Amino acid sequence: MTSKHWALVGGAVACLNSFSALAAPWLEPGDARARFAAQKLADHGEMNRGVTTWPLMWSAVESSSSSASTAHEASSALAAAYLRFEMEEQASPGFRGEFNLNAQTEIPGITGFGSNSLAKAGTSVNLQWQGEAWALGLKPAYAHDPDDDEELRLDGSYLAGTLGNWVFGAGAIDRWWGPGWQSSLILSNNARPIPSVWMNRKDTHAPESSWLGWIGPWDFTVLAGQYESDRAVPDAKLIGMRFTFRPMDGLDIGLSRAIMFGGEGRPEGASTIWNALIGKDNGQLEENDPGNQIASIDARYGFAVGEQTMGLYAQMMGEDEAGAFPARKSWLFGADWTTSLLNGDQQWFAEYANTLADDFLGDAIPNITYDHSRYRTGYRHYGRNMATSFDGDAEAITLGGYHFMDNGSNLSAKVSYAELNIDGAGRVVIPNAKVFYTVPEESQKVAVVDLGYGTQLFNGWLDVNLQATDKKIEYVSGQKDQWSVGVSWTYRF
Repeated sequence: MTSKHWALVGGAVACLNSFSALAAPWLEPGDARARFAAQKLADHGEMNRGVTTWPLMWSAVESSSSSASTAHEASSALAAAYLRFEMEEQASPGFRGEFNLNAQTEIPGITGFGSNSLAKAGTSVNLQWQGEAWALGLKPAYAHDPDDDEELRLDGSYLAGTLGNWVFGAGAIDRWWGPGWQSSLILSNNARPIPSVWMNRKDTHAPESSWLGWIGPWDFTVLAGQYESDRAVPDAKLIGMRFTFRPMDGLDIGLSRAIMFGGEGRPEGASTIWNALIGKDNGQLEENDPGNQIASIDARYGFAVGEQTMGLYAQMMGEDEAGAFPARKSWLFGADWTTSLLNGDQQWFAEYANTLADDFLGDAIPNITYDHSRYRTGYRHYGRNMATSFDGDAEAITLGGYHFMDNGSNLSAKVSYAELNIDGAGRVVIPNAKVFYTVPEESQKVAVVDLGYGTQLFNGWLDVNLQATDKKIEYVSGQKDQWSVGVSWTYRF
């Protein structure tokens, strides 16, 4: 998960304490060091698996981490050793547990790939069990002064089982679809995870057929979930799908789709789902329009630069459909690269995002992205966008870096400059005033700085985070303070 306590010495990983990492069949989004390690191995050609769909199944790295550890590149061997130790701890059968305490002065409105605590303070107990074919996670949590008026939560809980090479599950787990470090244009962990049932491949190996072998390693995820009741259309449903393939070493291509349909007073039968799947909506059926959907295409190409690596990536998301392709487009572009300096490893990235529909290539159309004429609460869950935290009608650039020390500690720093809600208008409907909607109220330009530090403390792991903005951000539900200082301490047993 997000808390790490390693010492990387002489190309091997040594555990600083006897308590173990949390068990799960996958690597959840939020762990920047695990993502750095997986990407570096993939970009070096030592792990021929996709790295843009999170959670990342352990089977995707199992064979790669053991073979890469003998590679001559010392930095790749360190990454492989890190993932191998993670896998030995997290993927081994049995019970494990985790206790967490956290507090922060303000709940940040702008978030990225890292783990996000969506309350002023809280505590949780995470109990996990994993067998050969089944895995169970139970995570009861108390959230004090949250943004969504939900003090008792089970986010992170799940039941999953395998059948052949497929994983079937039910629960509420975080996801991140796409190559971005700061934003995903279609699904991220900015909002609380939506309760759902899902299916995905366990091992993403390439097809054995000579006719299909060209697509390389591939993955497919489909989920069906339900939104909360406090919405303009209560209890709306969500279908999410993502297909990724790797036709050549280093190139990941992803196709994603999210369909919001049904809910109180709206059709949600089989014919409705079928019309949504074939794209028969966007007003084509008038009052029986099946719902609201978005789709995205993303690509990332990673390659070696000596012992280091670099990746170039892009994502395009469309709110509507034209000629079987996404229309009313938003865009994301970025580059990431690694270095090994000061007895540690570094991950750097630069990223640009524009969510004002057709602004990048065409005539801008405001008040479209992540909003809808019928589902007027929009593509949001408990007040937060399920994709980028900048929300719709925004333009942002982010520079960031992580420093992973050889004693197991880590540092992070990011700076973003964004123009939010560019045209100053909006149409989101807020049915519950107790839920804080992080939807920018008016046109505003803001600079955001994020700093983080993680280290071992009292036989546990301490994360300290600071976010500062040059002004208070105005949201439709009120202001966010300029400063947020957060502390999280985790003990494993």
